Amino acid sequence: MSSEQIQQIVSQMSSAVGENSGLGGTLKFDFGDVGSVLIDGKSVPNTVTDGEGKSADCTISVSLETFEKMAKGELDGTSAFMQGKLRVAGDMGLAMKVGPILAKARG
Repeated sequence: MSSEQIQQIVSQMSSAVGENSGLGGTLKFDFGDVGSVLIDGKSVPNTVTDGEGKSADCTISVSLETFEKMAKGELDGTSAFMQGKLRVAGDMGLAMKVGPILAKARG
């Protein structure tokens, strides 16, 4: 079972992703012990779910605090990566597509 924080992120990201995120792949945000969120950009329509136990084309490991700063626009994903605040495993091209989705989630 996922935490309330994860469910809130799933809800916010679902509206931002919509029918077609433009990802064309699966992207997982891994928040460590807190849980994870999976964006499935291959399914039609795209889905956002709890990512627990699921694999993805790209996994972004990041703390919940850093993710929240990125989601609010207080921290750029590239800067976070360069500062070692997030790690990317898998398809780096998918990771580069996260910015517009987070911007859309901000409204």
